[in-house]
Parts: sequence; structure tokens; C-alpha cells
Amino acid sequence: MQLDSRDGDRFETFTRRAAILALGTTGIFTGLAARMYYLQVVESTQYKMLAEENRVNRRLLTPLRGRILDRFGVDLAANRQNLRVVLVPEQTKDIDATLDALTKIVVVPESYRRRVKRAAARQARFIPVTVMENLSWEEFARINVRSPDLPGIHPEVGKARDYPYSDRLAHVIGYVAKPSDGDMKGDKDPLLQLPEFRIGKSGLEKTLDKNLRGRAGASHVEVNAYGRVIRELSRAEGQPGEDLSLTLDMEIQNFVYRRLEGQSAAVVVMDVKNGDIISIASAPAFDPNAFNKGLSQSEWDGLRNNKFKPLINKTIAGLYSPGSTFKTITALTALKSELVDPNERVFCGGKTRLGRREFHCWKKRGHGWMDMHNGIKNSCNVYFFDLARKIGIDQIYEMATQFGLGQTYDIGIPGEKPGLVPSNGWKQAVRGEPWVGGDTFNTAIGQGFLLTTPLQLAVMAARIANGKEAVSPRLVRSIGAKTETKDEKVKSLPIDPAWMSLVQQGMIAVMNEPGGTAFGSRLRGKGLSMAGKTGTVQVSRISRQERADGVVKNEDKPWERRDHGWFIGFGPIDNPRYAISVLVEHGGGGSKAAAPVARDIMREVLTRDPASLSNREVAVMTSLSQEEGGS
Repeated sequence: MQLDSRDGDRFETFTRRAAILALGTTGIFTGLAARMYYLQVVESTQYKMLAEENRVNRRLLTPLRGRILDRFGVDLAANRQNLRVVLVPEQTKDIDATLDALTKIVVVPESYRRRVKRAAARQARFIPVTVMENLSWEEFARINVRSPDLPGIHPEVGKARDYPYSDRLAHVIGYVAKPSDGDMKGDKDPLLQLPEFRIGKSGLEKTLDKNLRGRAGASHVEVNAYGRVIRELSRAEGQPGEDLSLTLDMEIQNFVYRRLEGQSAAVVVMDVKNGDIISIASAPAFDPNAFNKGLSQSEWDGLRNNKFKPLINKTIAGLYSPGSTFKTITALTALKSELVDPNERVFCGGKTRLGRREFHCWKKRGHGWMDMHNGIKNSCNVYFFDLARKIGIDQIYEMATQFGLGQTYDIGIPGEKPGLVPSNGWKQAVRGEPWVGGDTFNTAIGQGFLLTTPLQLAVMAARIANGKEAVSPRLVRSIGAKTETKDEKVKSLPIDPAWMSLVQQGMIAVMNEPGGTAFGSRLRGKGLSMAGKTGTVQVSRISRQERADGVVKNEDKPWERRDHGWFIGFGPIDNPRYAISVLVEHGGGGSKAAAPVARDIMREVLTRDPASLSNREVAVMTSLSQEEGGS
């Protein structure tokens, strides 16, 4: 059978097409084979690693936060067991029903329920959501017993920050809380993404947060395609944060707060030789544990609206005129100027005149003839007005700054304010007014524009007691294994020892000579002695009419209009070791309100003597170490 020519053409066309198709198919399979070889052989290591990463997840573990200790190793901030309950949404058909059942065992506030439901709707259903934390053991046990009847509910044991002394260290140590969105923007540490992680929000917890955090651990877990954990493959615990050792003595701190109970006050006790802060207290305060757990709106409003201002750290952020405590600086300024003879007497008849204005002494009938010793002892305003007339403001300004006023100290607590030591140039620059003699008079007795903090006055008292060095305060003794030391060399005070002795003797007379403004609060007891200076700060100006009619007594005024009471001092007299400043807001005169507080605290400090106790403990530890080494 012969083929038609047309059939031959069709056959040739088919043959070419088949050849092209076969060649294309061969090329495709060759490409696939080459790709498979490339993926399975050449790139096998990389894809094996990617597959392993899909199978195994690395999850961060929260490290233990570093402890904060007092000078004797007492825990001031530690980590305690946190009994909590979580809900896994996928394990319950009805979240509301499960929470209703849980509420029959422990009360779940409505705000907690809303938070749980928001979190469950926002994230994968297999991820646990914290329902409640800080449960009591009884609550935790009841939930464990009933857990089979609570689908999706799981009791867990975690860690939480604990402040065993609650409000007595609130302003010093501060508190921790969950990071805010602003915190996360400014800090890229992946730890901040962990739901249980807390950062410092105030006090030392905030300032030294990076030291206290530690380093995260890691857990390697096997997950399925949906990200659900199947099993834990390995775990490496994190590195705990560094411990902080403070200069505080918790025994003294406790005593101070007991002594200040019911008052709006501030106290700073400081070692005059090395600047160690033995106690720093602002009363009343707040419980930092409440911030860690979470405050209700009513609790927050109660703190914010309290007239005693418990949220403000009065020791470093409260600004007050120093009153007559500043007369020690005026006296030193006058002595250094050599324009004043300390034995020269000035008559106080209750007031003095400057131009057309009258300036009054606190004692209406006056003190009579006063020299410097008696001027300090009796706190005579007229005597110090006379000094101010001779020396002027610029020299007072210079002396005040040398004794620690008008500046801040890096003790680790945020929010410190520098206060204000006014000068001629300051008034002209800030207020656009020239300095006048009346301004100098007011400054010389610690009033007017002058503003200080209790910490600054403690530094001032410490430098007067030391007499030689411009000692500065220190709160942190060590961070981890590193001892904190001051970078700069301690400056010497440019004051003649004889001048310093005159002021010190005046302060001794204040408490130990009849007629001294704090003689009624003198320290009694074997080996106990103390020097000091009282101060009273008017909150409201006394008008001329009030003077004529008779000034209303402090106790008859509303609390907010009563005078502030100040006291600064040091002890013991023969070899000063500790300085103290005490402020009692609206407490009345310094001799009545502040001096008795200072006396009681100084008695406790001198009896316990934290510095000597520290030295003895160090000596014992050194001796034991040497014995162990020798054996």
C-alpha cells in the first residue's frame, strides 16, 4: 500500500513534533533532576538546618533578678515564689463558663476576666494566658484539688519580686512592673517581650535595672506545624542579675519609720567620715509590692490625693527653706570674711531696721546682747541680720555651695532636685530684679529664695562635723563583686579649723547648755552626746496686723498652714561619726517637732554604731578566712 504524499507530510510533521516533545520532556526531567540534586546534595546542610529550626523552637527563660541587700546582708529586695493560675483557651469550649467555675473557688475580678478574654482573642489559642498571680497557698491548693473540673485551667509556680520591708524602703528601692510600649521602643532587649518579665520603674530598681536583670536562659522545644509544644529537648538556665549591697542599716531604717509614724517627715542619717547613708526615710510612703501585683484605681487615687504626699520622696525631691539651720553657714561665712569678730556683741531687742523695713527676731522681746556663740545657741535672727549686713550675699552663696547646697548627688535614686542657693546674678537673670539688702537678711536666716532638700542638709551637717573634708553621700556599696568608689578625690574644706570649732561649739551649746533651743531634747546616757541646730520655716507670711494682734499658735492653724520643723546635728561630740537631718512638715518649731525625733534616732544609731559593727564583722570574716587558709 502506497502512502499518499499528504500522508507522508503528516508523518514527518508528527515525527518532528514527537522529537521536540521528547526533547522537551527530557530537558524538563533533567532540570528537575539537577534541581533535586542541588537541593538534596549541594544545599542539603542549609535545608536540614531550616527544617530543624521549624521543628525546634528556642524560647527565652526569664533570669532571676539580682537581690538588694543592706550593709549586713539583709534582703531588702528578693525573689519569692509566685503561685499563679493560667488558662489555655483551646482546652475549654467556653472561657466564660470556665472563669465562672474558677470564681466559685477564688474571686476573679471583672477587670481580670476582661483582660483574659482580650489576650485569648489576640493570640493563638494554645498559648497560656495568666488569669491571676500571687495566690495564697490555700487558694492555690483549692484550685489544684478542683483542677479536673476546670477545663483549660493550670496552676503554676513562678517567681515574683518581693519587698519584705514594704513601705520602709519604697522610695529607695522603688518597684518593678511590666514594660510599657515606651520602654520597649527605647530598649531592644528581647527579655522585655516575655509576659512574666518585669523592669525597674523607680528607685534603685530603675537606676540599676540593667545590672539587676541578668541574662536570659534558653529552652529548646519541639513543636508541630501549628507551633504547639510537643516536648522540651534541652534547657539552659539564665544568669541571675548582680546583687546590690547598700550602705543602709535596716535596723536603723526600721526604727526611723517607727519614730515617724503618723507624721509627714523626712530623715537622713549619714556617716561623716565616708559619706555612707545609714538611713534615708520619707514618710509616709507606699507599699511597692502593691505596684508589683497591680493597683486598683481606688488605691491609686488614694495615694495620689493623700495630703501627706506618700508618692514624693521628700529626702531628695522635697524643696524647703532650711530655716535657722542655715545660720551655721552664715556664721562660717562671716568668720572667713574676717569682717566679724565672733566675740563682738550685738543687741537684740526683738527687731532691727533696714531702710524703711523692719525685720523681726523669732523672740518678740529679743535676746539682749549676743555674740556668735550665743547667737547660734539661741538662734537669734537679729544677730545674723547684723552679720548679713556686713558680709553680703555673694560670700554666703560661695560658702553654701562648698557645704553641699544647690547641687545633686548621684546616690542612685532618680528624681533628685538641686534646690536653690540664690545670688545677685541669679535674681537679675531669672526675675529681672536687682538684689536688695532685705534679700540678704532673709537668706542669712534660711528663708527667702533659698531652697534645700533633707539630703543636702545632712551633707551640710556631715561636713560641719567632719570639719576637714567635703564628704559626699554614698548609698550603693557594691554591685556584684565590684565595690563602688567615688571617682573624684575628696576635696578639703577651705575653712580654718578654729572657725569650724566656733560653729561646732555653738551647735553643742544648742543642745547641751541651758537656754539652747534644743536643750530639752539633749541626749542623755553613758557615752552618748550630740550637737545640733534647730530651724523653723514659716509656710505663710506673718502680716503686720497679725503681729499687732498676736500671732496665732501653730497648733491652732490648719495643718497646711503650720510651720515646718527642721533639725540638723551630729554625734558623738568628742569624735563625730554620724550626721542627721530631720524635717517634720507642718510640725511647728524645730525645737518642738524635729529635735526630739533627731535625739531618739541618734541615740539608736550611737548605741548600735553601724560603722563599728561593720568593721567588727569584716574583722571576724577576715580572721575566719585566714584560719581556713592556714588549716
